[in-house]
Amino acid sequence: MERISAEAFEDIYSEYSDRIYGYIFLLVNDKEVAEDLTQDTFIKAYKYMSQFNGESQIFTWLVRISRNVAIDYLRKKNRFKFFSIEKFQLQSDEETPTEIMIKGEKVTLLYEAIRHLNLSYQEVLILRKIKEFSIKETAEILNWNENKVKITTSRALAALKKELQKRGEIHEELIRIR
Repeated sequence: MERISAEAFEDIYSEYSDRIYGYIFLLVNDKEVAEDLTQDTFIKAYKYMSQFNGESQIFTWLVRISRNVAIDYLRKKNRFKFFSIEKFQLQSDEETPTEIMIKGEKVTLLYEAIRHLNLSYQEVLILRKIKEFSIKETAEILNWNENKVKITTSRALAALKKELQKRGEIHEELIRIR
């Protein structure tokens, strides 16, 4: 791809920045850091836009950059905090405050269990089950083959179920296999 105009890049930023921020926020669990890393992502994307070859979707390419930026940050900070209740919305017909509170407690238990999984399991669960990327897109982002994504997703879900059971909690409705 040739050098892109500032206006065209502004359009890309406008279209994808909120989604990139949401993904990064799930990885770092800090609003200000996520904002900074989102900016870093788009600075790198602008700098290397000429290297985008169109083999993947622009959004997938941006997520891959944002993943690398976030992982670099986490390595420097030597901490791996994942997931925030604020960005996760459950779809439900239930409306009562009690039901909402119970769901919030279940989601909190789920996030705590996910935080105890290894990094590759956390990443694949974020991409496949929360951000709902396809197997192909997840493979592109993680630089894995599709078979590895399938196997790791299966293993991550099994590890998550085991972790929840170890804690005395199992909520099948929160661990839906799509």
